[in-house]
Amino acid sequence: MAYIDGFVLAVPTANKDAFLTHARMGDAICIEHGALRVVECWGDDVPHGKQTDFHRAVEAKEDETVLFSWIEWPDKATRDAGMQKMMEDPRMNPENNPMPFDGKRMIYGGFVPVVELKG
Repeated sequence: MAYIDGFVLAVPTANKDAFLTHARMGDAICIEHGALRVVECWGDDVPHGKQTDFHRAVEAKEDETVLFSWIEWPDKATRDAGMQKMMEDPRMNPENNPMPFDGKRMIYGGFVPVVELKG
């Protein structure tokens, strides 16, 4: 059964090109280590809520854009092995490939799909 890692983060809007360069490199490593698909979504219609919202979740600043991303794996075992390999991969070391955003404000988690509809 598929397994999904989901992420929400805030990126300085001025760093969009740097983020895309960073993401393309990191996403290719995910695929290399077993991911089926990686999707990076730049916020376009992300409303501010009355009680909670994506902006608050990542403490986004006025000059930042909220992103929503996910990695699709064939199963949790492949994900666990792939993530381990990624953590050991020198290309993923922040000293070699610094993140163009504040990683401490990123939220993420692993999810088991329970409903999937296709058209």
